[in-house]
Parts: sequence; C-alpha cells; structure tokens
Amino acid sequence: MKVIECPRDAMQGLHDFIPTTTKAAYINQLLKVGFYTIDFGSFVSPKAIPQMRDTAEVLSQLDLSQTSSKLLAIIANLRGAEQALSFEEISYLGFPLSISETFQQRNTNKSVGEALDQLAEIQNLCLKHNKTLVTYISMGFGNPYDEPFNEEIVSEFVQKLNDLNISIISLSDTIGVAEPEVIKDIFKNSITAYPTIEFGAHFHSTPQKTREKVEAALAAGCKRFDSAIKGFGGCPMAKDDLTGNVATEKLLVILEEHSEAPEYSKAEFEKAMVQSIDVFPG
Repeated sequence: MKVIECPRDAMQGLHDFIPTTTKAAYINQLLKVGFYTIDFGSFVSPKAIPQMRDTAEVLSQLDLSQTSSKLLAIIANLRGAEQALSFEEISYLGFPLSISETFQQRNTNKSVGEALDQLAEIQNLCLKHNKTLVTYISMGFGNPYDEPFNEEIVSEFVQKLNDLNISIISLSDTIGVAEPEVIKDIFKNSITAYPTIEFGAHFHSTPQKTREKVEAALAAGCKRFDSAIKGFGGCPMAKDDLTGNVATEKLLVILEEHSEAPEYSKAEFEKAMVQSIDVFPG
C-alpha cells in the first residue's frame, strides 16, 4: 500500500503566501513519517500558481539524508519538466492530463491533443533521465462543464497512456463528484485490463464522503492513494469553490481497518499533524 502525501496540493490554493522556510520545515517533518512519496511542489507558471513559485528554494532546504520517501513535482509543460529533471533529488514528475477540454485549457493552457503530444515528449525525457512520469487523469470521474463523460472515455485515455508506456496513472476526482459504484467500476476495469500499470486514486472529497470513496477504490484493488493532512487543498483552476483532499489521518484509519495500512511512524505523523497548525492555521 502506497500513501502519497500532498502538501503541494494542500498549499497551492491558499491566497496568503507561505514563507519558504515554513514550507521546507513542514515538508522536512513529513519526510520523517515514512510516506511512500511526498508531492512537495510544482514547476509551473508563478502567475498561475503563485504559492509554488519557490519550489526550487524549498527543495534546497529539504533534508533527504534519513528518509525513504521519494519526491514528486508537478509540471505542466516541457519547460517545467526540464526544470524538474535538473534536480537529482526528484524521482517523479506528475503531469495533469484532463478528460475535459475546458479544464485542460484552464489548467495548462493547451488542448487535450497538445497535452498528449507534450506528454509523449516528457515521457521520453523522463526515461532518458531515469525518472518516472506519473500521469493524472484529471476530471476522471466527471466535470462541471457539461462535457461528455463516461467510463469508456476513461478507458480510451488509459489506452493512450498505455501506448506511451506510462507506468503510473492516478485517476483524479478533481471536483469531488465521484460516486462509489463508478469508482469501483473504473478501477476494477482499469486494473484488470492493464496489469502492468500502477493505478492510484487522487480523490478530492468532502469529509462525509471520504470513507465511501476510499473503500470503493480498495474493493477494486487500488493500492495507491494521495492525501493531505487535515484534508486541505483542491484545484484552484477547476472552479471557484475548492473541494479538499482526502485527509491523511482519515485515510490511515480506513486502511488500518482493512488491514492495508502502510508502514509509517505514528509518532512522527503526530508531530507533523501538530506542525501543520503553523502551515494551515484554523
């Protein structure tokens, strides 16, 4: 079972800029917990996501000497990928590919077709530099733009990514609309059809619906989950009202109940929870 902690997603939509030293101190605490991966920052336009404009500076202040956790950075184009690839410390690059044309334009300023072309180039660069590309299928369970969505469309996108030899796909509930039966069907069909691909769940959710979403994915065989302490986050490019992430503390409880808990330091996690008060007051 792999848990990917996402402070980047938790921070990116906040209006008040979090000081670089505060970000780094918080992520350093997360690195002690034992998460499989930390989604720590992004190399994207500072005009679009000003909160992440200091990702390189944050990285320079991280202590990776005594952690098993890997680092993941989000990128949205070739320029961002080249920036991320210049840092040896980063193991994973994450690229958002949307089922929705509207959201792809809002999120990365390109069409879905253009995004797929860039994705192919980025995948080649990642392989050349011995990095792994994680592709997020955004709006993977529906969208707010009245655009077509069904499970067959999801399957078509997965096939396109399989053709590019993408090894990790994270199915993303960008606006928190996924229903348990749809989650179960999409994950079960994807995992069965593409056994060599690792499928993850990046759910945005209200606290009330967290359990039903996580349990639906678990039942379908998902063993990779993104989350953020306290459930902070959401995509500021999707719509005006943000739907937060699955709260890590709730995810771990559910996984423990299902005997699927990953190895992590509960003591260090509690310290990280306390330190999150400084990052996410209230």
